Amino acid sequence: MNLRPELGKVIFHGKAKVSVEVIMGVYIVLSKLTQEGWKTLKSRPDRLKEVNKEITNMGAKVLDQYALLGKYDFITILEAPDLETVSKVMVSLASRGTLETMTMATIPVDEFIRSLKEK
Repeated sequence: MNLRPELGKVIFHGKAKVSVEVIMGVYIVLSKLTQEGWKTLKSRPDRLKEVNKEITNMGAKVLDQYALLGKYDFITILEAPDLETVSKVMVSLASRGTLETMTMATIPVDEFIRSLKEK
């Protein structure tokens, strides 16, 4: 039997059945398009959905996304197995020069309250 962790998964080689629950983190991404990003969006609006597929291919998942009016242009709610995956996604996206992001990890409110009650 060979168990080895890999990005929130366990790869199993052997005959026994193994059940693994992966707890995914939720991350909020606020993004602002650069001038180049606006040009791309104007000429190819479907590029937004293409980028979301690329995010999935990098190991994260877009749970929800909204266009905003104000300081930021979009809010994206991501699910990912760990900070390393989110970092990889954000560096990849930012390196294109089409957007700037601010990414925040979240804590479910019930877990937050429970942590406050721990002694």
